[in-house]
Amino acid sequence: MLTIAVFFRVCVWSVAMNVGSSERDGMPHEFEGREYENASAHQKAWGARLIGELELSGNESILDLGCGDGQLTAQLAARVPHGRVLGVDASIGMLQAARRHEGTNLRFLQKDIGDLDFVEEFDVVFSNATLHWVPDHTRLLDDVFLALRKGGFLRFNFAGEGNCENFFQVVREAMANPRFAGCFRDFVWPWYMPSLGQYMQVAAQSRFHEIRVWAENADHAFPDSDAMVRWIDQPSLVPFLGCVAEADKGRFRELIVRRMIEKTRRSDGTCFETFRRINVFARK
Repeated sequence: MLTIAVFFRVCVWSVAMNVGSSERDGMPHEFEGREYENASAHQKAWGARLIGELELSGNESILDLGCGDGQLTAQLAARVPHGRVLGVDASIGMLQAARRHEGTNLRFLQKDIGDLDFVEEFDVVFSNATLHWVPDHTRLLDDVFLALRKGGFLRFNFAGEGNCENFFQVVREAMANPRFAGCFRDFVWPWYMPSLGQYMQVAAQSRFHEIRVWAENADHAFPDSDAMVRWIDQPSLVPFLGCVAEADKGRFRELIVRRMIEKTRRSDGTCFETFRRINVFARK
């Protein structure tokens, strides 16, 4: 019998946007793995906490969806010394950084999350704040169900309703600017960020027999404007810069960076952004 438990937790944790496997109209975005490493200390802190909470015996087979630069995937591998971990990501740039972590029980594979084809291969499917780049979670949950062995579980964290309110307002203003509006005439918004209620409905329709879904406030203060700008560059601006002519990319980026600093910088020099998360646990 399907059960859904909803928990609300308010925590000020570092933002988790471990982006790598992303899709727009079925096409993955490309990211710079090394630049992402330099911009994602807060994502790593969040993901490490999630990994620390996993109940593992040490011999599990784990799939990491959207492994990014591989640092968190390597932490998963350390938790299962007698098991194995596979990290998948659509971005070649991310995988170039990730493959430096490969070892006896850890490897990486280029693959779109929207096109999984594993059958009863894993005990755990993990994803740290990547799945807001995947538009079809009905299919995702079905594919993950097939990938898991009986008794296995998934643990997801991804962006939900209310996430990145400042950035989204600023980037929409820039997209509407007469200089750039034509570039975005056919633009498809790249993120799926549902409300808690919306995701509960999606989860309830899946084949998992045990499901917990909860929302979390993970609002974050970047230590300074430079740290925030690094996050803007990798990964937040990537889907938008691809639409702008080469000669205008710098102007578009400068407009967003300037407005974000004006909008988010506080008196102590930190820059505040909203990060709202959907957490999911489900067992097969």
